[in-house]
Amino acid sequence: MIHLDANLLVAGLTNGSPEQLKLRGWMAGGETLAISAVAWAEFLCGPLTAADEMAARQMLPAAESLLTEDAALAANLFNATSRRSRSLADRMIAAVAIRCGAKLATRNRADFQPFVAHGLLLA
Repeated sequence: MIHLDANLLVAGLTNGSPEQLKLRGWMAGGETLAISAVAWAEFLCGPLTAADEMAARQMLPAAESLLTEDAALAANLFNATSRRSRSLADRMIAAVAIRCGAKLATRNRADFQPFVAHGLLLA
């Protein structure tokens, strides 16, 4: 299973982009794609077209909720790493992926790299 970060999903909806090729390759290979509710909210903040939203909803019909245990893990990641308040959402996205045993696909690998030591797998 691969969880998508909002930035990878946005880029993946661009025809001919490297991210679109990755998404197609994963789907053709039978990989399950998912997204956390936090990343989905970031995606919906746009800007995006109605067609982009429809395509994303077809690819990802339901978002994985942020559970209480994910919130606790996100707080632990926050305290164990840089404590940058602007990146709390990244920690929540990482926590959901860790709980689900999913790899996280993102265009901002450097932002998520510190969480690898805490169990995050990057796609």
